[in-house]
Amino acid sequence: MSKIITISEAASIAIHSMVLIAGAKDHLNVTQIAERMGSSRHHVAKILQRLVKEGYLRSNRGPAGGFTLNKPAGDVSLLEIYETIEGKLSETSCPLDHPVCPFDKCLMGNIVTKMTREFRKYMEEQKLSDYIKQ
Repeated sequence: MSKIITISEAASIAIHSMVLIAGAKDHLNVTQIAERMGSSRHHVAKILQRLVKEGYLRSNRGPAGGFTLNKPAGDVSLLEIYETIEGKLSETSCPLDHPVCPFDKCLMGNIVTKMTREFRKYMEEQKLSDYIKQ
């Protein structure tokens, strides 16, 4: 069943972590990020490793280690991060995934499509650099 857009805990952790890392003057490690977000260290580590694998972050080991951006903050949209965790955002006209509506007119008035498009546009326009304090 299709659903109106949701942001999972994993996607939220990914987006917030990327903003924290983008705004940090030095490396941030998993413990620091997990504490600032009130999230499980294990969950944060798993998500950050996925972002490393996808090329968004660099990871350095050791006492002074942690994560840094692998791309300029102005080149990374929130949509990219969201889709890295959630998969491609797909548009659907029916929240129930019916190929043919049993009514003459959609009861939802295509609101699901409109909301998905608006969410996509907003997330695409938002860059990590928009959230960094100057």
